[in-house]
Amino acid sequence: MLTRDFIEDSLYNPSYGYFSKHATIFNPGDPFDFNSIQSDKDFHELLGQRYMDFEDKIDDENPDDNRQLWHTPTELFRPYYGEAIARYLVANYKLTVFPYDDLIIYEMGAGNGTMMRNIMDYIRDFEPEVYQRTKYRIIEISSSLAGLQELTKKLGGHAGHVEILNRSVFDWNEYVSAPCFFLALEVFDNFAHDEIRYNPYTEGPLQGGVLIDNDGEFFEYYEQPEFIPTRLMQFFDVLQKYFPAHKLVASDFNKLPSPIKGINAPIVQTRYQRKNVTVTTPFVHQGYFDIFFPSDFTVMEDIYRAITGKLTKVSTHRDFLERWAWIEETTTANGENPMLEWYKNAMVLTTI
Repeated sequence: MLTRDFIEDSLYNPSYGYFSKHATIFNPGDPFDFNSIQSDKDFHELLGQRYMDFEDKIDDENPDDNRQLWHTPTELFRPYYGEAIARYLVANYKLTVFPYDDLIIYEMGAGNGTMMRNIMDYIRDFEPEVYQRTKYRIIEISSSLAGLQELTKKLGGHAGHVEILNRSVFDWNEYVSAPCFFLALEVFDNFAHDEIRYNPYTEGPLQGGVLIDNDGEFFEYYEQPEFIPTRLMQFFDVLQKYFPAHKLVASDFNKLPSPIKGINAPIVQTRYQRKNVTVTTPFVHQGYFDIFFPSDFTVMEDIYRAITGKLTKVSTHRDFLERWAWIEETTTANGENPMLEWYKNAMVLTTI
């Protein structure tokens, strides 16, 4: 089994995959009132308390020492983070195809559906003319998360504008000729990678093996492994083949402190009794470990341009939000801004 196939199976198998059966996305409850929070430190403490309250409530109904709980910037900074994305989408829609085409948005891997609701709420409240022409389609591989997204769209009153497609984007076979935006937010890190090693003499990529000397001794002769984003390349193939008029908005980690040796190595971790446990290999019990990779945005940009022929812009997470968010909404009383300060190891790639 190829490394990428093992990772794909571990994360997405419908019967036992991490995202299919074991992952729970943290919901902090009411949005944080950052202006009334004294500092970033106080926000961190408040977040920790809400984490505890959230998991206590779940444990009252279904105790589980192995619950896999994690969060995203969409949840922590809602609705402000989603509204920043909405402003970007609306501004670029108006500059390009409005009023001749509808605003069509695809989101891959939408979690609880929070980004969808925040974007649709913003467009409905501030851009009613655009809202009437907005179609939002979520492509979600996890049946359990697709169910949560169905509930979110109904609670937000957007049922007539939102469609949930419970399928893998890699199984997509429908040609979409209309201009559209494609959101891929914090999903590339969970794309499966292949693992290669190099002959230190020829520098050619090799499969695993050993050298045996005349005395029968074994010697490993490879450099540290390199993890290459083959699944990401296949995703760009899908965009080029089936969504030729798309504009991509992608955000993810560009650096991760992995204990695994090798270039572009992933973090592999699970949770046990509410504590993170990190291991040093991706070859672990399927379904119980999150496996997530950093994205080399320079390489990503080159691959995307080569496959799609489109031009791109790469920004830091902070630069993107400073342009499109109302940052005063996430500023604490002492002037700190958690939405800008957190996720310093994230970048944003957009089609221009």
